[in-house]
Amino acid sequence: MTTTRRAFGALAAGAAITALAPAASASAHAGRHGRLIARDDFRRGLGQWAVELQDGGTVTAARGVLEVDVPSGATIWFKRRLQGPYVIEYTAMPVAAGGVNDRVSDLNNFWNALDVRSPDDLFATPRGGALAEYDYLKTYYVGYGANTNTTTRLRRYVGEAGVRPLIYDYTEPLLVPNKPHRVRIVSAGSTVRWWNNGRLVFDYSDPEPYTSGHFAFRTTWSHFRITDFSVRELRLPIIPG
Repeated sequence: MTTTRRAFGALAAGAAITALAPAASASAHAGRHGRLIARDDFRRGLGQWAVELQDGGTVTAARGVLEVDVPSGATIWFKRRLQGPYVIEYTAMPVAAGGVNDRVSDLNNFWNALDVRSPDDLFATPRGGALAEYDYLKTYYVGYGANTNTTTRLRRYVGEAGVRPLIYDYTEPLLVPNKPHRVRIVSAGSTVRWWNNGRLVFDYSDPEPYTSGHFAFRTTWSHFRITDFSVRELRLPIIPG
């Protein structure tokens, strides 16, 4: 996988103090939640989602659970385009029960994504689930517990093949098998934040922010059960990190 810091070396260096101390309390950095923008209780199928699979697998939404059980790359897009400021929340459990895909790896997200090949319609450009096909996105991307649960990273894609600028690169926190991970994502102008179970994992100030676009669950060779997805308006101001 090609990684570059081109055009972002100075930004990453300027954020070095934050990178050295990723942990913080969610309550200390959150804005106030406003009206409900969207939600899915996963009881009515995949009507709100578009699924892109590299090599097949199973993605279902029933009985309150989005079940993702895949042998390779999978991206599950929320069809509605979102405009910030907003906060996304959901709960994901990495399944480790002896199944062929129960690898415990890659709780990943795209958000504020657009495809530079069809910027007005993300779904006008076909993609097949392999990670390299997403290089043409402009988007934020978190890979939490990626690379067989050894790395946790924030990237800012810029829509160029082979270019996935790396903002933060940690070796912890990581996924805990068979335990719920409550994720919160904040998009508020230049403020980009990603929490897991109340811990502020990424806190990034983007001088050229992506403020609207699509959200997706992304994983590869893994098995997750996802519940309680919601998007709410975020009322400003946001308390500085």
